[in-house]
Amino acid sequence: MGGMEKTRVLFVCLGNICRSPIAEGIFWKRVRELGLEERLEADSAATGPWHLGEPMDPRAAAVLKKHGAYFDHVARQVAPEDFERFDLILAADREVERDLLRLAGAQREKVRLITEPWGGGEVSDPWEGDEAACEETYLELEDLVARWIERIAGGPNGDS
Repeated sequence: MGGMEKTRVLFVCLGNICRSPIAEGIFWKRVRELGLEERLEADSAATGPWHLGEPMDPRAAAVLKKHGAYFDHVARQVAPEDFERFDLILAADREVERDLLRLAGAQREKVRLITEPWGGGEVSDPWEGDEAACEETYLELEDLVARWIERIAGGPNGDS
């Protein structure tokens, strides 16, 4: 243990029922596989209030179960204290990033577009799609989350 401070990551999308919980599930699965539970922590949240207190979308839950990344989840909205508590706040798209930057105040440097280090772009929102759309989003996020973990925790591709 050695008193090492954990790096805390917050994944954020519009409603906290699809993209951000998928990213959080992937994060926790990968962290467990790498044995980094003592060094890394994550949560997810929404910029909007539409689904507060609800579980994740059933299609997202099915995809996470399929990949062994499911966890119990209740949607929540970003709170002011999140900007103090988390070291890195990753937005799923530019609209979410803009909303977070407006809320961040002096903590703006913590807010990043999840795709930014690798050329930008946005994570597709499966909200209006079917389970296959959630699967596509899972695959997009699986690569991005793995890259962020390498960057944060170090590794052969930490700066790729």
